[in-house]
Amino acid sequence: MLAKWLDPLLLLLTALTLLAGGIALVGQKPEWASVCWAAGSLVMCAVLLIEIVRRLARREAGVDLIALLSITAALLFGQALVSAVIALMLATGRTLEFFTKQRADRELRALIDRAPRFAWLQEADGLRKVPVEQVELNQTVLVRLGEVIPVDGRLLSPAATLDESALSGESLPVTRREGEQLHSGVSNVGAPILLIATRTAAQSTYAGIVQMAEAARRSRAPFVRLADRYAVFFIPLTLLIAGLAWHLSGDPLRALAVLVVATPCPLILAVPIAFMSGISRAARRGILIKDGTTLEALAGVKQVFLDKTGTLTSGHARLQSIEVNGLSDPQRLLGLAASLAQASTHPICQAIVEAAHQRRLPLSVPQVVEESPGSGLCGRVDGQQVRFGTLSFAHEGAAATDWVAAMLRHMDYLACSGSFIDVDGKLVGLLVFSDNVRRETPQTLRRLRNRGIEKIVMLTGDRLETAEMIALSAGIDELRAGLTPEDKVRAVQQAGLHASTLMVGDGINDAPALAAANVGVAMGASGATASAQAAGVVLLVDRLDRLVEALDIARRTRSIARQGVLAGMGMSLLAMGVAALGYLPPLIGAMVQEGIDVVIILSALRAQGPLWKQRKQQLTAEYIDRLQHEHEQLAAVLNDLHQMANDFAQRPLAQAQTDLVALVDKLQTSLAQHEHEDENTLYPVLTRSMPGEDPMSTMSHAHREIFGLIHLLARMSSDFSAAPATAPADEIQHQLIRLDTLVRLHFDQEEELFHYLDWR
Repeated sequence: MLAKWLDPLLLLLTALTLLAGGIALVGQKPEWASVCWAAGSLVMCAVLLIEIVRRLARREAGVDLIALLSITAALLFGQALVSAVIALMLATGRTLEFFTKQRADRELRALIDRAPRFAWLQEADGLRKVPVEQVELNQTVLVRLGEVIPVDGRLLSPAATLDESALSGESLPVTRREGEQLHSGVSNVGAPILLIATRTAAQSTYAGIVQMAEAARRSRAPFVRLADRYAVFFIPLTLLIAGLAWHLSGDPLRALAVLVVATPCPLILAVPIAFMSGISRAARRGILIKDGTTLEALAGVKQVFLDKTGTLTSGHARLQSIEVNGLSDPQRLLGLAASLAQASTHPICQAIVEAAHQRRLPLSVPQVVEESPGSGLCGRVDGQQVRFGTLSFAHEGAAATDWVAAMLRHMDYLACSGSFIDVDGKLVGLLVFSDNVRRETPQTLRRLRNRGIEKIVMLTGDRLETAEMIALSAGIDELRAGLTPEDKVRAVQQAGLHASTLMVGDGINDAPALAAANVGVAMGASGATASAQAAGVVLLVDRLDRLVEALDIARRTRSIARQGVLAGMGMSLLAMGVAALGYLPPLIGAMVQEGIDVVIILSALRAQGPLWKQRKQQLTAEYIDRLQHEHEQLAAVLNDLHQMANDFAQRPLAQAQTDLVALVDKLQTSLAQHEHEDENTLYPVLTRSMPGEDPMSTMSHAHREIFGLIHLLARMSSDFSAAPATAPADEIQHQLIRLDTLVRLHFDQEEELFHYLDWR
């Protein structure tokens, strides 16, 4: 405890000894004054000596060595007041730095908070509540609705509906059947279930993730203090000037004066004060940066890794569309389903009710409701028998129709899920759900690239088909899907060998990767999760675009800190020259050093101010000519696309299959490549030449739609070539028409924009 509060105690001690010495001097007791000043200085010397020896043992250097030399020299030459002033300045800087690091101690302290403290054991004489640590192998555990599974186990109940987003990243609930293995840390969102414990709490999945997070955090390379990086040349230079001053003048006090004004208080003060100011600025924007080391690391980030669910996406299932079978009214179907869904707490049911409320549909009170966990709901609404859920549950035993096959194929292509609706024994519709990309996600990623981020990678435990659509919608550079928490850690650590990394996530499964990255950023608006405790930065506002603000604040703060360090060194070097010539005695030098400190503090406080505005650059004619030339080269591909969009369904089957494969290849190798180059190279230049934060957002959105349609056509082409019945020609032609219309409109908009910029 004493070591933890050493720096504040040193500040208190040096301030009290300096004050006591001043009182003794006023009271005509100069001997006592010298004793008081020397006492505080000697304590500071002892602390510095121990720390410097430890650093030298690690082959590290620090500017604190100059401070130790100046205090020691002042005491040897009988300048106790000078040594006391230097000690006070040092203690002040160390204390400021101490308070910037306090939040780091809480990084992993609350990681276990989400885990259940107790478990319900099913025994012969009933239920018994025990601490989770007391659960033994082969005991039967009851997990109620809304509870977190406390230990790994095998499911005894017929089915379980689980929210596994915290571990797998999959936002939609999943159904597990009897005999399947369940992992601790996932939530039960269905009926109560029974499982038999196959591992103790200490051996279970959640405990393993906690251990990985701690190990990854310990494996991070330590950051060197910004001020210490200048010690390599500043210390030898100071000793050289002090030695020359003593040698040429024969006066040791000149050497002391040089050491006093060289005392690295400006270097030590500039960084912590600027960092504290930057952290304060970030906090006002809902960004919690836990310490100065994290802020400095954030400023140097070059690669960004992002989790999918809850980070790039909202993390909640939302109704995407209502598909009808026949002439049913979509709003009527939603009203019936929502009325029935009111009786369940299942996330899908909550999404249905929310969608109905948004459309202001009147809801009825359901009757005779029965819920089949993992399958669906059934009951009576306004005298009608309503069932919705999986196809087998909603319309059990019915033969698969063309409409059903089309809907299943539609959900597979778009990587979404759905609930079929049956009314009075007739399959009448489908509610399609998706976890949408956050509205601010694409713009955030573009702004990150504009800040010099070299690569943006999505890491997810979700399946590849779902992740691909999210990656295309968001504008991700690289996708890695189907990852375990261990895979995410390895990916971040491997990237960290080449460039500084940043990882953003929100689930328990993200905590180890957040701890392994140079900077971990948690989407912590929903509460203190495992990811928030393992991260160095927490976005308290549920907005991904605050990540860009955090990066801007960190870079500006680091720049101001460096300016303070360089300005302090410059002024100290000037004062050292004056002191070496004999015009600056030690005590006056200490006062001058205090003046330099004030200047540095005022400069460092600028980090609390508003962010700098980016300078706009004038667009050159080179980029305009380049765009027009590439558009001309793509004319043949666009003509083929337009022709096929007009008559694809009328072409003979063999010809249609061959033509579609050839067109998709052209679209992927020419059109998509052109748009990717525009997005990554041309649009950043345009952004810097036009007013506003993200003037190309509309055009970038068109890019993402084009990428998505080309990806969809590639999948449909593969299915059409293998089995034409699974991907009807008229549906493919519909997608060709969409792409043709979008591409032509996009090209016209680009050419009009560049024509405007050329004449501006």
